[in-house]
Amino acid sequence: MVDQTNSSDLQTPEGIVQPRHFPAKGEPLIHQVNWEGLKTLYMKEVRRFFKVQTQTIWAPAITTLLFLVIFTVALGRGGREVLGVNFATFVAPGLIVMGMMQNAFANSSFSFLAGKIQGTIIDYLMPPLSEGELMLALVGASVTRAVLVGLALCAAMLLWPGVDLTVHHPWAVVWFGLCGSVFLALLGLLSSIWAEKFDHNAAVTNFVIAPLSLLSGTFYVIDNLSPAFQAVSRFNPFFYVISGFRFGFLGQSDIGNSNEAVLHSAIGLGVVNALFAFAVYRVLRSGWKLKG
Repeated sequence: MVDQTNSSDLQTPEGIVQPRHFPAKGEPLIHQVNWEGLKTLYMKEVRRFFKVQTQTIWAPAITTLLFLVIFTVALGRGGREVLGVNFATFVAPGLIVMGMMQNAFANSSFSFLAGKIQGTIIDYLMPPLSEGELMLALVGASVTRAVLVGLALCAAMLLWPGVDLTVHHPWAVVWFGLCGSVFLALLGLLSSIWAEKFDHNAAVTNFVIAPLSLLSGTFYVIDNLSPAFQAVSRFNPFFYVISGFRFGFLGQSDIGNSNEAVLHSAIGLGVVNALFAFAVYRVLRSGWKLKG
C-alpha cells in the first residue's frame, strides 16, 4: 500500500493527518525583528575578532600603554598637573576612549570591505535580515570589541605608577564611551560600504581618524590653545567624547565651567549618533556599492 501522506503534513498523536499551511508566495515568514538572525550575525562577528584577540584586543592595549609611557616621560616630569591631577592620570582616560573608538572603527570597516575583495559579500546580503538588523549586528559587534579593548587598556594602565582611575561619574564613563564607540562603528561601516580596496580604508584611518583623535585634547586642555584653535576644537566630535569620558574619571572637564555643559554635550552626542545612524541606514538600504 502506497503512503500518500505529504511530507509537509502534520500527524497528531491520534494518527490524524493535518495538512501544513504555508504562507502564500511573497508573504514574509518573519513579521517583525529576526532576533535569531541578528544574534547569529553578531556572534559571527564577535568570534571573528576574538579568534585573533592578541591582535585585536591585547595589541592595542600595549600600543596605547606605550603612548602613556612616552608622553608621561616626555611631558609629565617635575610633578606637572593638569586639571588638578598629575599628567599620567589626566591623559589615561583620553587614551582609553581613543583606543576604544579606533578599534570600533577598525572592526566595522573590515566586514563589508573584506566581503567585496574576497567575493563573500553575498553572505551578508542574502540572509533574511533587514538593513537595520544588519547594521545593528555589525555595530553591536564593533562596540563589543571597543568595550573589551577599553577594559584591557584600564588593566594595562593600572600597571603604570601614578595613574589613578577612580571613577567619579559612572554615567559619563558609560555614556561617552558607548557614544564614541557607536559613532566610530557607524563611520567604519560607512567607510566599508564606500571603499573598494584596503587602501581606501587606510586613507580614512590616516587622514580622518588619526588627526581627529590626536587633535581632540587627549594630551592637553584646549584652554592652552589660541581662541581660533579652541573654536576649531569645539567642532571636533572627538573632543566631546574624550573630554566627557575624562570627566567621568576626574570629575572635571574642559568642555565648560559647569557639569551642565557636560550634560548638554552628552545629549548632543546622542542626537548626532541618532542622525548619523539614520544616514548610514539610508545608504545601506539604497544598496550603494553593495548590490550590483
